Amino acid sequence: MAATVAALVVAAGRGIRSGGGIPKQYRRLSGVPVVRMSLGCFLEHPAILHVQTVIHPDDAGLFRDATTGLDLAEPVCGGATRQASVLAGLKALEALKPDLVLVHDAARPFASSVLVSRAIDAARTSGAAIPALPVTDTVKSVDANGTVTSTLERASLRIVQTPQAFAFDKLIAAHRRAADAGRDDFPDDASLAEWAGLTVTTFEGDAENVKLTRAEDFIRAEALHSTVMETRTGFGFDVHSFTDGDHVTLGGVRIPHSHGLSGHSDADVGLHALVDAILGALAEGDIGDHFPPSDPKWKGATSDRFLRFAVDRVKQRKGRIVHLDLTFVCEAPKIGPHRDAMRARVAEIAGISPDRVGVKATTNEKMGFIGKREGMVAYANATIALPRTDSDAG
Repeated sequence: MAATVAALVVAAGRGIRSGGGIPKQYRRLSGVPVVRMSLGCFLEHPAILHVQTVIHPDDAGLFRDATTGLDLAEPVCGGATRQASVLAGLKALEALKPDLVLVHDAARPFASSVLVSRAIDAARTSGAAIPALPVTDTVKSVDANGTVTSTLERASLRIVQTPQAFAFDKLIAAHRRAADAGRDDFPDDASLAEWAGLTVTTFEGDAENVKLTRAEDFIRAEALHSTVMETRTGFGFDVHSFTDGDHVTLGGVRIPHSHGLSGHSDADVGLHALVDAILGALAEGDIGDHFPPSDPKWKGATSDRFLRFAVDRVKQRKGRIVHLDLTFVCEAPKIGPHRDAMRARVAEIAGISPDRVGVKATTNEKMGFIGKREGMVAYANATIALPRTDSDAG
């Protein structure tokens, strides 16, 4: 039977040395909050059963804005030290009784799925394992005046990262023992585990799994992120005629109206246009290819299912939605009163913040079938970021 695995992402720090005026885990890289990137590899990993976050009590609003649309449990508040914050997170996970827990710093946004898999495999074997990299530079020990006192043998030294992986029951017992002993000075969970008598092993870390601490770290990370990702745009269009009914569904929002829209599904002309825009950016056909109107199972289906499908296609290719822009052309109903609700709903479905969703509307100046109120049109643009491949570089 496979071990159950939980991830604990610690985001309770107040680190502002990086600049930006807010804790570093809420700063953005290429428009995406660092904490959201750090959570992503755990939320998408098939072996992770549950993801628990620990935040500072003053950061509830920042965290909510940064994680809009993510399938997360309620965060718990951390303590005065990282150690206290980890213990708070472990207690929140206790009722789930996971076999293994991976503890990760929110300020490491580039942890990969491969690294998470290595952590799980190592913890299954040893019960306590940490990612480590060999030291390539010469390391000196110095005194308070900066005078070199010795040269360390680097063959036995390692640079340690997160996620650090442990048998859950052993780690929470070690944390409780340290708390009872009044010890709150351990720099990471591995050092606490060592103090508690656990044997800690290492597995191969990842040089790209950097921790963001100073302003220059963000500059380098931004350059790395923009180098490995490419921006794509897609265009979508949809049109539906009016029919008998008492409401329309536009942008995922039900709006009372004198007519309904005719279509095989719920005829949400806005979401259909967005789906085609995303699929266009991916070069993966259109909505009719994936959800043919000839298939009876899509009869009356809500269009949020189609948009989630398109968004998932982006995630499967390790990409992300950067921005969605939607324009309605109709004489009625009025879009303005429902604009914010549409933006919020689209953002929720797509897993992005509402400030990355545009909704606009115009009339057709009473011309054509739109002007005669026989139907309506939606246009959409999608901007996505995808990892650049070897063929792209050529």
